Amino acid sequence: MSGRVLVVVVCALFVGCGGDDAKFNPDGEGSTPALGRPAEVEEVVRDLGFPAIATRNTTRVAGPDPVANAAGVARAVYPGVAADSRPGSVTLVDVGDFPAAVSAAQLMAAPLSSPILFSVDGDLPQATQDALDAIQPIGAEAAGDAQVFRVGDAAATPAGLEATAIAGDKPAAIARAIDRVATEAAGEQSEAVIVASLEDPEFAMPAAGLSTKTGAPVLWTEADALPEVTVQTIESRKQPRIYVVGPEEVVSEKVFEQLEKLGPTDRIAGENPVENAIAVARYADGAFGWNVVDPGHGLVFAGSATPADAPAAAALSGSGKYGPLLLVSEPDALETAVEGYLLDIQPGYDADPVRGVYNHAWVLGDEAAISVAVQARIDSLLEIQSVTGEG
Repeated sequence: MSGRVLVVVVCALFVGCGGDDAKFNPDGEGSTPALGRPAEVEEVVRDLGFPAIATRNTTRVAGPDPVANAAGVARAVYPGVAADSRPGSVTLVDVGDFPAAVSAAQLMAAPLSSPILFSVDGDLPQATQDALDAIQPIGAEAAGDAQVFRVGDAAATPAGLEATAIAGDKPAAIARAIDRVATEAAGEQSEAVIVASLEDPEFAMPAAGLSTKTGAPVLWTEADALPEVTVQTIESRKQPRIYVVGPEEVVSEKVFEQLEKLGPTDRIAGENPVENAIAVARYADGAFGWNVVDPGHGLVFAGSATPADAPAAAALSGSGKYGPLLLVSEPDALETAVEGYLLDIQPGYDADPVRGVYNHAWVLGDEAAISVAVQARIDSLLEIQSVTGEG
């Protein structure tokens, strides 16, 4: 692939590229940014795509849907332009299979570090095919040189790549099959498991990044019924630490008490999906959890209305600046709880900002998911501040 083609592919997966007539509309309409515009061209700065493409402290993967966002994330994490910027493997999941996709985030944990890409109804959409062509997985040595993990019955099988199927008849069974592959690759079982709600995806969204960060599997439960396969997966570990993501309304006290019989159990929860994600970001139990309670961290923002963006973004939680997922419930408003959390972890400096620490956020989705105004507010809340009021 030529350098020119690579530039076009990269740009298309973030906020796009255009030719001489391309225009970027900051209101989210029209075409997308153009590279290499001469300074003399009218409105050249707007045509470059700022501030939507990036601000001081944010970078946007501006796909219109989770398929494009996953492809953009994969290209950000693995540019593919050099041998050491290619993954061993990628994970293919059908975009409509949310539980399988969230559980598949475990495969992005070391040693596999396998980003998620989406198929649609058994077919490879163009964004996914372009990403595969560009990053060219080399084969995961820890998993028999597999280049693709094909998760679930609906996932597509790409031509010309060595694929390993990970299947199951229900979400709990697929989660167990994923865990077996991850465990075999790592050479040992994780000492913890994550249990999330099958029925309330918005509350389960933060579990994807948490799994990638910790290597713990995401297992599934209904609000009032714990699947037997989930029980078996937990029992195979002999009293692991169990972390329930979500409040009692999505994972009942009845299920929690059942889990307590299988190992030490703790609940990570907020009253709504936005506060639930913040709780996951703050949580720590020894070495487990994000423990993002101070400045100097990566963060990932997605809209709660698009649950599949959570597994699409998981690779950003397990590489680069490593950050938990935070949620925005309305495209044009940043919740007070999120503002308060960002203020809590906002960096500060005394004499020299160069000696400070910094926060950075990835913003997932186009302006229909998270507006530029909200992105700008996030940027301001991430910016390092003088603690003396000077400078």
